[in-house]
Amino acid sequence: MRTLFLNPPSFEGFDGGASSRWPASREIESYWYPVWLCYPAGMLPDSKVVDAPPHKISIEQTIRMAADFELLVLFTSTPGFHVDVKMAEMMKDTNPKLKVAFVGPPVTVEPEKSLRTSPAIDFVVRREFDYQIADYAKGKPLEELPGVSFRKNGHIVNNPEGPVIENLDELPWVTKVYQRDLDVRRYNVPFLLNPYMALYTSRGCPAMCTFCLWPQTHSGHRWRLRSADDIAREVAWAKEAFPYVKEIFFDDDTFNYQKARTIELCKKLKPVNFTWSCTSRVTTDYDTLKAMKEAGCRLLIVGYESGDQQILKNIKKGATIDMALRFTENCKKLGLLVHGDFIIGLPGETRESIRKTIDFAKRIDAETIQVSLAHPYPGTEFYDYVKKNNLITIDSMTDETGHQLPNIIYPGLDRGELVDWVERFYGEYYFRPRVVWRVVRKAIFDSSERKRLSKEAREYMALRAKRKKFVAAERQATADGARIASVSAGSGD
Repeated sequence: MRTLFLNPPSFEGFDGGASSRWPASREIESYWYPVWLCYPAGMLPDSKVVDAPPHKISIEQTIRMAADFELLVLFTSTPGFHVDVKMAEMMKDTNPKLKVAFVGPPVTVEPEKSLRTSPAIDFVVRREFDYQIADYAKGKPLEELPGVSFRKNGHIVNNPEGPVIENLDELPWVTKVYQRDLDVRRYNVPFLLNPYMALYTSRGCPAMCTFCLWPQTHSGHRWRLRSADDIAREVAWAKEAFPYVKEIFFDDDTFNYQKARTIELCKKLKPVNFTWSCTSRVTTDYDTLKAMKEAGCRLLIVGYESGDQQILKNIKKGATIDMALRFTENCKKLGLLVHGDFIIGLPGETRESIRKTIDFAKRIDAETIQVSLAHPYPGTEFYDYVKKNNLITIDSMTDETGHQLPNIIYPGLDRGELVDWVERFYGEYYFRPRVVWRVVRKAIFDSSERKRLSKEAREYMALRAKRKKFVAAERQATADGARIASVSAGSGD
């Protein structure tokens, strides 16, 4: 079957689909690679990967593609699910013979609900989907595919899940699919060199963070590794095939989880002589960081999450504030840049814990930061926690453009205040003299950086203004509600 692997157009500039662990639009337009879709696409020579958002492919253009394919595989996300369903329905209207498969966390967590949403969805694949999709396209019946849910005789059948893929070296190189189907110059992440390229060296994450989406719903907690030789060969091939790419990003759930493996891999990568970045935990020691730096590592994306020790304990982070401080100090000694990720609204959050986190972030002084609102995605332990404690609201988790909105509340912290704290966090962090100079210095000495930073500044200031309006509206609604309650209480007297 001629197969279309689709990361569909959704919200304008939405980068929270097939490649994003955190499904929402970023403050600054960013695009991650649809790595998961590219593995089965590499098994089917006549297939095509369409990553609509970065390639600016419209809904109308996407719908017209339906006529050219027999199987559509759509990677969906929680905030984009209903838009994705409408897309599938319109494509099936164009080509009634088109078979439609949905993959991704939402259908893993709620396969039957997903199938009942629309008859346009013929089947879903729970968790990893590489071989199931390839086998179905080659003619294998749904009944024989592990982890597949589908309709049969008016009922929904949930096939038992099979084992996870252990030998990752057997999978195709995604970089060859990029060359076939994608324009890599269209992918941009503000803190990575542009253009960049992303690939995986492992699957799964042994860490038990309660909020983290993929290990709990998609990739699993079992940590599986590609061989160091296979990774080095793919990197060397990609370096030759894409000479204009400035950086490779190892987009694993956690790249350097194990010291011995990381050092072995660095020995293989060093002779390739290229610049790379990766994800990291603060548990990584100095010797491992040193090996990474010597092998060409430039930057680490680090999930600090919070500066409050109790919150780190609440989310089962498996790390301490002292570890984070020591790790960051070691990175600075070695000249490794850090992009720090923080989350507002994790279990136990208070005004005091948020203040601690902002002060902590300023103390470690990472090169760049991202501040996100905590989102309890179905299938995560965090979701179960907020449901059990009646902390989740019926509000949407994104606005009309895919940007985050809070859908949880805590005692003394309403939705407006959570958004306000995000803005205060960014403001206090970035409007410090040393950070302003860091940004200005880049703009002065690099014309391409100057253009990029100017675009990012416009995007951020536009979102900042929108958030301020949201906060003002929430405050007004709260004040109106209090006034109505007061009047009602008075008339009751």
